[in-house]
Amino acid sequence: MGVPAFFRWLSRKYPSIIVNCVEEKAKECNGVKAPIDTSKPNPNEVEFDNLYLDMNGIIHPCTHPEDKPAPKNEDEMMVAIFEYIDRIFNIVRPRRLLYMAIDGVAPRAKMNQQRSRRFRASKEGMEAAEEKQKIRQEILAKGGILPPEEVKERFDSNCITPGTEFMDNLAKCLRYYIADRLNSDPGWKNLTVILSDASAPGEGEHKIMDYIRRQRAQPNHDPNTHHCLCGADADLIMLGLATHEPNFTIIREEFKPNKPKPCALCNQMGHEVKDCQGLPREKQGKHDQFADSLPIAEQEFIFIRLCVLREYLERELTMASLPFTFDFERSVDDWVFMCFFVGNDFLPHLPSLEIREGAIDRLVNIYKNVVHKTGGYLTESGFVNLQRVQMIMLAVGEVEDSIFKKRKDDDDNFKRRQKEKRKRMKRDQPSFIPGGQFSPQALGNRSSPQAISNPRQAAFEMRMHDRQNSTTSSPNTSLTSDGSPSLTGGIKRKAEDSDSEPEPEDNIRLWETGWKQRYYKNKFDVDASDEKFRRKVVQSYVEGLCWVLRYYYQGCASWNWYYPFHYAPFASDFEGIADMPSDFEKGSKPFKPLEQLMGVFPAASGNFLPPTWRKLMTDPESSIIDFYPEDFAIDLNGKKYAWQGVALLPFVDERRLRAALEEVYPDLTPEENRRNSLGGDVLFVGKHHPLCDFVVEQYKTKNTEPVDIPPELCHGIQGKLTLNENAVLPDQVVESPVPMLRDLAQNSAVSISFKDPQFDEDFVFKATVLPGAKKPAPVLKPGDWEKTNNDGRPWRPQLSFNRDRKPVHLDQSAFRTLGHTMPRERGMPGMYANAVPLGTYGSPYARPLLSGQQQIPKLLSNLRPQESWRGPTPLFQQTPQRTAGAAPLLAWNRMLQSQNQYQPSQYQGLGGPMSYPQRPEDRMDRGRQAYGPGRPYPLPPPSGRYSWN
Repeated sequence: MGVPAFFRWLSRKYPSIIVNCVEEKAKECNGVKAPIDTSKPNPNEVEFDNLYLDMNGIIHPCTHPEDKPAPKNEDEMMVAIFEYIDRIFNIVRPRRLLYMAIDGVAPRAKMNQQRSRRFRASKEGMEAAEEKQKIRQEILAKGGILPPEEVKERFDSNCITPGTEFMDNLAKCLRYYIADRLNSDPGWKNLTVILSDASAPGEGEHKIMDYIRRQRAQPNHDPNTHHCLCGADADLIMLGLATHEPNFTIIREEFKPNKPKPCALCNQMGHEVKDCQGLPREKQGKHDQFADSLPIAEQEFIFIRLCVLREYLERELTMASLPFTFDFERSVDDWVFMCFFVGNDFLPHLPSLEIREGAIDRLVNIYKNVVHKTGGYLTESGFVNLQRVQMIMLAVGEVEDSIFKKRKDDDDNFKRRQKEKRKRMKRDQPSFIPGGQFSPQALGNRSSPQAISNPRQAAFEMRMHDRQNSTTSSPNTSLTSDGSPSLTGGIKRKAEDSDSEPEPEDNIRLWETGWKQRYYKNKFDVDASDEKFRRKVVQSYVEGLCWVLRYYYQGCASWNWYYPFHYAPFASDFEGIADMPSDFEKGSKPFKPLEQLMGVFPAASGNFLPPTWRKLMTDPESSIIDFYPEDFAIDLNGKKYAWQGVALLPFVDERRLRAALEEVYPDLTPEENRRNSLGGDVLFVGKHHPLCDFVVEQYKTKNTEPVDIPPELCHGIQGKLTLNENAVLPDQVVESPVPMLRDLAQNSAVSISFKDPQFDEDFVFKATVLPGAKKPAPVLKPGDWEKTNNDGRPWRPQLSFNRDRKPVHLDQSAFRTLGHTMPRERGMPGMYANAVPLGTYGSPYARPLLSGQQQIPKLLSNLRPQESWRGPTPLFQQTPQRTAGAAPLLAWNRMLQSQNQYQPSQYQGLGGPMSYPQRPEDRMDRGRQAYGPGRPYPLPPPSGRYSWN
């Protein structure tokens, strides 16, 4: 989930950490796309060793996207996930390791947040469906026009939770995908692939961090390994800093707010469901050729360079005249720890610390002022010094009152400015806007304006309408009973016409005296004078801070601990915390998958559970029926929107839950028992990998004992290997779980169970830079640049990974060529428009072939032979075939043809989606093709989980 607004704040404060990704696009000819050779050097001019995929950040946008039509069924979802991974792989191009981690069973501290999110999603989904149906009936009753309602059950995203059939099927599909890529893609040739599916306990990003920590502790680990982690959560930045690896980069989608979305009722753009009026659809284009097309923009990716963030932090955290030796690595750990106070997935943030109000900057300033008195740093390798933390928190507590008053003043000033803005817009808006054929048209509208007809009559109607409006709608005149203007004065404005918006009632009033008493009375239902209770809340919060930091630096300290309150204490309450215990019970075990489903699912998602287990959620006689309320309150807690509020759900009592489940455990089928068991990681290699023969030998000898990986055969990776029951083996058919993709008949990849190196429970992973690690070249402008470079040479910011990369520009001759070549109707004479020319032979802007010139030969199918590492030759590498007297293809035409936009849903050719081999029977059935717009696709067999009809 991450920390709300953290990345926005970070990217604005430290802008140089962001680098736009350079992505090589697939070349296309006659509808066939040639596969990209990812074995070639990275176009970003940097080579990554390891790529880690936090898979849940990929699964959610592929299964229920917000910016394009949703997949029609589960098979299309799987293909969309494959395409997304291929795109990330094409950008990063790792050379040693690809680690895919899916969220498994989470610690209890995380389950509370998962429970809140899933209950909210279920409630909001049902409310949205009811509101949509209500508005639909009102529009139809008024004679509005709406498309027929689709009879289709909403996809329940709650199925993306460990233990469901969906997640089990996803693991099977990913095993097939990995085997296919190891067999056919040259970029995967020497790659080690590790899949940690939902059966392996732990959150995906923390399984990745645990792997990195354990490999760093091995003697064969390369300290200069370049890591790249794919994920959208803001806490990945803190996790990356916590590794103290000098070369760590995060890749994520670039966030673009306010994307246009079609109305869910009429499928038209420009308004939401609540504003829908049921108007007929406007003509899109001269011949209505754009009727069913949505303005889908391809999602861009960005890199976050943590090495540059470390440069920023080194400048900000460096302190002079300390009574102890300054250690930058320790100060980074303290910075990560202080970020936990403004929010994380396990604890509510302190009331006085809001990230949008500069809370992190305030904490850093207090830290730099107080650290001289603390005698040392706040943390060390994931362990907290509570005595020093107390000094920081009490310093924050001294300014809490002023923080609350300033927040109130800022809020009042913002409301005042918004009110004045609305009045100004209302005053400055035109008194009359013509309609019909003279109505204003939006810029960029694809439909051409219609010819003017009968302009004299239209002008007369406009004048009469304008006169009527100016007479009847004057703000200072009122009307008599016969409709004539009255001179007696205006009508008093009703309350609903007010510019102010309704505000939620705030009973706490933190800006007024007595805020602490009101807070504890309203939030905890106790008096602020109850010191015993307040100390209990503070102790639980302090335990949470210690648990979270340990989780980030050492792994899960306890699977059972959780914060048992919905709200946080005040910073001024952190008195006497130095002697509070911060140890956790040892030997705790995670929940089983189906047990977690019972702890986080609402009753509305009970269809993913066995029938007798589902009954415990709905039966009034159930002993745990109180865990599944049909409705619950949401406390806005000073916020404006419901999604920012606190869901007041009862906490699950683990003992009561386990006692109730003991009675229904015997009802599980063998398949359900298998899905309810905890699994582990699986390692895959191809036939060209040095480790392949070693793994195959283990299966030939049927060695059942765990064996160590020879680090010299696997890029220094160490761990234990054991035989896998459902292994992918060479010369054995790999069955496709997706009907549109055929089986791999000539497989040469192999898989085996993998386990990370094990350490004693009391072992401490050192949070420091490893010996032999080389510090990356600095990126930021040196502070003494003007002094040491007085020759007048300006500072040139580094906008990519390569400082020596020269910026691309066009000279005057190129501009003249563009100005003379582009069609005149696209813009001013001699100018070229901003629109990107289409990149296919059907483009209206591409020049026709000259006399005697042959068509470029049509590419073959994008099938890769099972034994071949090369796909079909890309268009730009083919030898041009000319006949006598044929003129060459002009450079401008070639450029026009190469400028095409990548669309994942169109990445398909004669061989099916991507470069997957297609089943022979599917070649005859053109209706069974890949996930793409407008293609019919048969529904999968009914599974009983949700209906796709």
